[in-house]
Amino acid sequence: MRVVVTGATGNAGTSLLRSMVAEPEIQSVVGIARRLPSLELSKVSWRSADVERDDLVPLFAGADAVVHLAWAIQPSRDVVETDRINIEGSRRVFEAVAEAGVPNLVYASSVGVYSPADKGRRHDEQWPTDGVQSSFYSRQKAAVESLLDHFEDRYPEVRVVRLRPAITLKRQAASEIRRLFFGPFVPAWVFNRRLLPLVPFHEQLTLQVVHSFDVAEAYRLALLGSARGAFNLAAEPVVTSELLESVLEAKAVEISPNLLRRLADLTWKMRLQPTPPGWVDMGVNAPLMDTARARAELGWKPEFSAEDTVIDLLEGLRDKEGAPTPPLDPKTGGPSSHR
Repeated sequence: MRVVVTGATGNAGTSLLRSMVAEPEIQSVVGIARRLPSLELSKVSWRSADVERDDLVPLFAGADAVVHLAWAIQPSRDVVETDRINIEGSRRVFEAVAEAGVPNLVYASSVGVYSPADKGRRHDEQWPTDGVQSSFYSRQKAAVESLLDHFEDRYPEVRVVRLRPAITLKRQAASEIRRLFFGPFVPAWVFNRRLLPLVPFHEQLTLQVVHSFDVAEAYRLALLGSARGAFNLAAEPVVTSELLESVLEAKAVEISPNLLRRLADLTWKMRLQPTPPGWVDMGVNAPLMDTARARAELGWKPEFSAEDTVIDLLEGLRDKEGAPTPPLDPKTGGPSSHR
């Protein structure tokens, strides 16, 4: 099997490459990225391309599957640009898959695609996918899945799989996550789970996480199998105040989501951190996902618990961990960087 991966140098992409290199049924992998990495892996060859601008058909020609991971979270202050990269770029990827005659397409969706839901129960893949409208990330994920609906209607011969993971974390993605969501003014000691006496929380912020390596395993299973459609991915248990108190060895203190949103909005507008308040809205409104379908139809079983996943990231944040790709390299970016 020959697989092409867009966005192969990021959090999920590097985990997927690790998984595919160890898979005997996958003979070769083409990793596509805007900036080529120094990372060298057996079976993997690199190609520089921008999904928003470059001709993708020659890169996809002869592939048995394309995995579309490329996505931009920053610049959060330029939604026109992120729309162009994420929505138009995805449309171009899907059209290139059809033109190149690739029989399998696996797309990296997200829990962010879902419409608001209460936290009182789990929701399966049939929950509406209109997103949380105040979150640009959620709106874009919903828009791309709508494009994919039309794509499937036009090209029923292409097997399409949509994976919808929860918040995806790993130690080696710590530098990227810190840069994209916390910014340069948060000191590393803040992430030492034994130094924080208090952690703000509210029951509406109850959420799910999943380890990047486990997400990669779901991609591998999707590539090698015959399943179609959408699959939720999340580790157990749900991240509650009790879990955070245990992991962080701290006391959870209730904070109003409205206050948290105002703080996020103020600090974002002051350019003290890069995360707009829509991310708070998505955290409050995103559903808790039922993962039964992935377990039954893909045979997916995560190895990392939610506690292990959170600890893995926190230790990476504390130690300023990264990987030898431009998105994950600890030396990427800086206080005045645009992207």
